[in-house]
Amino acid sequence: MKVVALVGSIRKDSYNRKLAEYVKNKYKEQMDVEILNLRDIPFYDQDIENDPPAPVKELRQKVAAADAVLWVTPEYNYSIPGVLKNVIDWLSRGDRVINGKPSFIMGASMGLLGTVRAQQHLRDILFSPGVNSPLLPGNEVYVGVVHEKMDENGNIKDESTVIFLESVIANFVKWFNQQAAAMAVK
Repeated sequence: MKVVALVGSIRKDSYNRKLAEYVKNKYKEQMDVEILNLRDIPFYDQDIENDPPAPVKELRQKVAAADAVLWVTPEYNYSIPGVLKNVIDWLSRGDRVINGKPSFIMGASMGLLGTVRAQQHLRDILFSPGVNSPLLPGNEVYVGVVHEKMDENGNIKDESTVIFLESVIANFVKWFNQQAAAMAVK
């Protein structure tokens, strides 16, 4: 399964980027994860949505070619960062490459609740008519107090978090395969 990861933090040492890299490396037998660079995506502009700049065209092509999307979001002011909202706006307009694309969500923060509020907002956005990205219910990952659960190399050292991630990935892969099989029958 080809998965594109869209990470809402463009900071070099982002815990969320490290979480995406951990998933990419740890679960490479189950998923081929490509972490997309969102730094060069310009602000959404309806005037150019049908002939966007090259970075947007590349983003749309990679998302269109993927089987699923992994959203990895920090929490900024109880919501998702502008970087992710901007990407969603580009993906949900024009040819709407995100429409119907299966997704799953993760997020890490130094706070106790992880990114629970941001993920709730992200779920609301992903269910909107222009996006319509199916999510496996109850399969979100909130990594709170991440600075105590991840080492300096980005490896998760907290055993309960590792076990939970394994179950989330297994659940998503199983659900995705069931969805793909159902679509093949139609």
